[in-house]
Amino acid sequence: MKSKNLIFSLCFLVPLFILQACGQNTKKQPAKMVTMENKISKPGNPYYSNTDTTKLHVSNAEWKKVLPEDVYAVMREADTERPFTGKYWNSNEKGTYYCASCGNLLFRSTAKFSSSCGWPSFFEQENKKSIVFKEDNSLGMERIETLCGRCGGHLGHIFDDGPEPTGKRYCMNSIALDFIPDNK
Repeated sequence: MKSKNLIFSLCFLVPLFILQACGQNTKKQPAKMVTMENKISKPGNPYYSNTDTTKLHVSNAEWKKVLPEDVYAVMREADTERPFTGKYWNSNEKGTYYCASCGNLLFRSTAKFSSSCGWPSFFEQENKKSIVFKEDNSLGMERIETLCGRCGGHLGHIFDDGPEPTGKRYCMNSIALDFIPDNK
């Protein structure tokens, strides 16, 4: 009886020890860190990052200190640049568009299309969190305002007259956007 128990115990315990030993790794691998740097440098703006997606809670008084006056007027006071005057309204260059206040990734040029509205237009945002929406009933109109999902800055408005596949037209202020061409 003792030999049966011994054989049974060995048959059960030996594979258990083998499995345990295989699962142990005595060498510690150093953690790989991937550091991405900003592609756009704005030394006077400590909130600007092309890689950080942490939501910002910055007062307008603080934004006024770090943003140029014209960018502040559009992004913090919901001003609008005149149509056909912005630097990106008629641009076809391939690349990526970021928020001019905080550097948040907003659009790829592959989502940009030519509309006759006078502002850069896109049919979809880069990801679901990059832009948030808010009802805008200012100026006696019913519109949907688009805000940066990271800093809450005013970007423009969204309309339901865009091309497929979304049918949306994100009508943006050029001054609210920074652009990095694909070749950089």
